Amino acid sequence: MNSQEDLRERLEELKAEHRDLDDAISALSQRGVPDMIQIQRLKKRKLQLRDEINKIESNLMPDIIA
Repeated sequence: MNSQEDLRERLEELKAEHRDLDDAISALSQRGVPDMIQIQRLKKRKLQLRDEINKIESNLMPDIIA
């Protein structure tokens, strides 16, 4: 089950990066003149991370047939 452990580790890394992007976006937004292009890039990366997080979480959860 080493692959599940690897997935869990990767999931935690992605979640940490996602939180860091939240902080970076917030900091950039609070500037006197925010860099909207950079903010958009960070938001796009954040969405990519969210998609990858969802994919890993769905792989970790067992399929339940109702």
